Parts: sequence; structure tokens; C-alpha cells
Amino acid sequence: MTDSSKNEQTFSTAELSRIIEMAWEDRTPFEAIEAQFNLPETEVIQLMRKSLKDRSFRLWRRRVFGRTTKHQKLRPKGVLRAYCPTQYKYRSK
Repeated sequence: MTDSSKNEQTFSTAELSRIIEMAWEDRTPFEAIEAQFNLPETEVIQLMRKSLKDRSFRLWRRRVFGRTTKHQKLRPKGVLRAYCPTQYKYRSK
């Protein structure tokens, strides 16, 4: 058990929402979540298990398991960003 899980971090609704969003994003590595929220991968998994419905959690785990983009060390050397270049672009209606 890590120190941060012993302290049982509490997150605001907005922070919790952002952590879940980052965990679902294909190109956001777990290291980015840890850097921003001090939440290592194992605790992200626990948080997702607690926050999502069972079916949603299983879908998420299947999606991220073995995905190279979710782990900084497994990413190709040339990929320095944490999101798709078109992800945050304004889209006109």
C-alpha cells in the first residue's frame, strides 16, 4: 500500500471527472495522471473500479490493457505529446 492510498486522497467532482476523462483517453499516459494528480496507475485502476459501473470498468480495462500509448516507456521516442493534435481544436457548428 502506498502512502497516498493510506492518506485516501479526496478529489473534487471536477478533478474526479478529469481523472476519469484522462484515463479513458487513448493518448494520455498514466504517468501524466500521476504527474498532475499524484495518483499512480494502480490507484487510477482502483478509482476507475469504484467510479464506473462494472460493465464500463471491464470495457475500460480491456481498452487500456497493453495499449502502448497509455505507458510513457512503451511509446515511440518521437511521441512527446499526451493527446491527439486535433483533440482540443475548436470545431465550428
